[in-house]
Amino acid sequence: MSLELLPAYLRDVYTWAYLTPGTAWFFDRQIVVQAILWGNAQRLMGDVLAALQPGDRVFQPAAVYGDFSRQVAQRVGPQGRLEVRDVAPLQVCLTRRKLADLPQANVAWADASIPQDGEFDAVTCFFLLHEVPDQVKVQVIHAMLGLVGPTGKVIFVDYHRPHRWHPLKPVMKRIFERLEPFAASLWAHEIQTLAGAAADGFQWRKNTRFRGLYQIVTAERK
Repeated sequence: MSLELLPAYLRDVYTWAYLTPGTAWFFDRQIVVQAILWGNAQRLMGDVLAALQPGDRVFQPAAVYGDFSRQVAQRVGPQGRLEVRDVAPLQVCLTRRKLADLPQANVAWADASIPQDGEFDAVTCFFLLHEVPDQVKVQVIHAMLGLVGPTGKVIFVDYHRPHRWHPLKPVMKRIFERLEPFAASLWAHEIQTLAGAAADGFQWRKNTRFRGLYQIVTAERK
């Protein structure tokens, strides 16, 4: 796929992270993901896994570096299903390779901001929202809420405004300014609020980790 056909935010901001084979190879290791998330990656992944059951049908709207997708696929087991989508062809290829030995997992190209077909028990949106502009955040949230069935849930894991005196707060501000220009809005806006009127059909709960730097927001259909 030509770069011109990819979303502008991905092409203009994240070519180095998601569209370049050399750097993708470097980042696609659990130890690197653990370091990027200040040692909290596995704990946050564990929060997602705890919300899933064997046999669940799960939709993942974007590829995730490291072991996240494998852990989700193993959690739902051979009687379950994991559908992974990503808008970057390189990420589709990398994720297919990682999950090739797990027949319950399927990986394909798709844009998470566009509503998808299907009905799932759970959607796992793991550190996607901070990488897209605010209007795309709204579109992604709406699209994901539309994928769950009558008792389904959407699990959003992402950045959150840390406690006032968090020692990493100035560091994260600088990282956002230099590398993650769409992330700071998650310090100012609640994911539930971004859902707009669609939020009314769900029960919402939020937990935070690492003194508020990360959030796990679950929207469960009423």
